[in-house]
Amino acid sequence: MTLQGKKILLGVTGSIAAYKAAELVRELTKAGASVRVVMTESAQRFVAPLTFATLSRQAVLTDQSAWDARMPHLTAVHEADLLLVAPATAGRIAKFAHGLADDLLSTLFLACTRPVVLAPAMDADMYRHPAVQENLAHLRTWGARIVGPATGELASGVWGPGRLAEIGEIVETVAALLCPQRDLNGEVVLVTAGPTREPLDPVRYLSTRASGRMGYALAEEAALRGARTILVSGPSALTPPDGVECIEVETALQMRAAVLDRLAEATVVIKAAAVSDYRPAHPAESKLTKCNAPMMLELAPNPDILHEIGAQKGGRIVVGFAAETGELAQRARHKLAAKHLDLIVANDVTQEGSGFAGETNRVIILDPDGGAEELPLLSKRLVARRILDRVVGLRHQKKRV
Repeated sequence: MTLQGKKILLGVTGSIAAYKAAELVRELTKAGASVRVVMTESAQRFVAPLTFATLSRQAVLTDQSAWDARMPHLTAVHEADLLLVAPATAGRIAKFAHGLADDLLSTLFLACTRPVVLAPAMDADMYRHPAVQENLAHLRTWGARIVGPATGELASGVWGPGRLAEIGEIVETVAALLCPQRDLNGEVVLVTAGPTREPLDPVRYLSTRASGRMGYALAEEAALRGARTILVSGPSALTPPDGVECIEVETALQMRAAVLDRLAEATVVIKAAAVSDYRPAHPAESKLTKCNAPMMLELAPNPDILHEIGAQKGGRIVVGFAAETGELAQRARHKLAAKHLDLIVANDVTQEGSGFAGETNRVIILDPDGGAEELPLLSKRLVARRILDRVVGLRHQKKRV
């Protein structure tokens, strides 16, 4: 990854995560970018401008510098290849969404004609508030790229969404926008994500713990690399990535129908969804009432969607996932062979940082030739990038044969 010669204008706002922006400047600079920092007044209460001036080797822009008759702030935004705001507070996001221009950074946002990337950072309840979600959705319609936030322990001590995205993920997002690989041009990538819900009655259902984060990361990365991307998603709280066609389903049978309906178009299939293996055989039409006697639940097996895809693979590349709790490689290899896959991505969901709903994953990528690529703990976005690197490699191999 290189950002050699790229000019990035980095906005730093008044969040406790402002100190992480110093590391962001270091990483962007190491990648070859020239970084000019603009700080809000509140950001300067967390980190001194001298810190960023030293790391970026450029004077920091502040509200005071906007009064310079030479207008260096407007020169900076017109020369920049990208505006990155990290961290972006709830207040800053609201200003951007409503077109307010009452300080330097909000003025730069309105004057910017280049790509914009925002990395939100705030407390969990603030992030979940409908106003923040509506503002983010509005900014997306204007073309802003939102990266994060991550879920974890926040400054308030609360556990939830609102942490600044990992520095590596932010840098990867910037690189994908400024230096897109486009190595999936011409491919149609079909991704499944999330859980399925199998109704027991109109109130209750059987499901898995999947959040959809891995599949959504794969879909977003595939689209950024030039693929026409179709995402078939079970119920998820995530926002579909920009540039991706999203088909929402609920049950395993609905997911199967949606996948098979679009399979003829796909050149690559990545089956990241955690589909329920069983469904209630006779779901009740009305709510089941509690009684003192034990209840027997009759289950029926759901179809094996991945096996069906593998059986009619043709020239497609098919990638499966194996979420296990033991005998990881052995079980994954059996699935790889039985379902005629090109790759299988296996993870032990009992390992810290590798389970459902988290922002990270630790996986092993297995192939039919006995190869095993073990990845360290990475953000799911970076795991998605490594998986698609392997897909690109397989496509090159198939073209040479």
